[in-house]
Amino acid sequence: MGIEVNLSGSVVLVTGGVRGVGAGISRVFLDAGATVVACARRPGDTPVESNGRTIDFLPCDVRDTDSVRGLIETIVEKYGRLDTVVNNAGGAPFALAADASANFHSKIVQLNLLAPLLVSQIANEVMQKQDTGGSIVMISSVSGHRPSPGTAAYGAAKAGVDSLVSSLAVEWAPKVRMNSVICGLVNTESSHLHYGDEDGIASVSRTVPMQRMATPEDIGRTAAFLASPLASYVTGSALLVHGGGEKPAFLEASTADVPAVAGH
Repeated sequence: MGIEVNLSGSVVLVTGGVRGVGAGISRVFLDAGATVVACARRPGDTPVESNGRTIDFLPCDVRDTDSVRGLIETIVEKYGRLDTVVNNAGGAPFALAADASANFHSKIVQLNLLAPLLVSQIANEVMQKQDTGGSIVMISSVSGHRPSPGTAAYGAAKAGVDSLVSSLAVEWAPKVRMNSVICGLVNTESSHLHYGDEDGIASVSRTVPMQRMATPEDIGRTAAFLASPLASYVTGSALLVHGGGEKPAFLEASTADVPAVAGH
């Protein structure tokens, strides 16, 4: 018997689920049979759909308490429950820490740390009352676990997200499971803004041991696993999805003639 992720009958909220990584997450959950509600401040340029199924889009500013509470109340009124939240909304433009204002840093931390905490708090209120509880998945980043020059506040916020997961997993158990997906490089429609043209994207991809960046669906499949009954005993975890990470810089800089090591 094969093992597959089947989320038929479940209701899933994906924040920022209409473009980029979020759209990929939404498509994977649609394919798994879930009812997917995706929120963002504005709809995507095209509807997010997969195999004839489409998301339910609801506008929301995840930084605003009233907006988030209204969103979750609407979901529960419409569908009767909320089984999974994927806190994906976030991001940061490039800005050197010394040059950015205090207000800039504050907004980055608010979007990437405080907003997912806010969404999780209000979702938890619903999930604690459900017989089956619920699952919350934070979309985190390797930026929180290695130097993040140009996006220092973002990296600090993502480190905070992973700390939150470990604490909330204890506070909200056994009803609500908390996990994070620590993403490496992901190839989206906006990759050219970070890595340049197709040659630049290909060059950056070669720095990853798997020789490619993740697709948004790679992240979505990991989130779907964590949300599913297959991960029913997984909580408080931070799952690395980075294709093997980054090759240590000293390997490229070294002039030593070191033969390849086979076996162990």
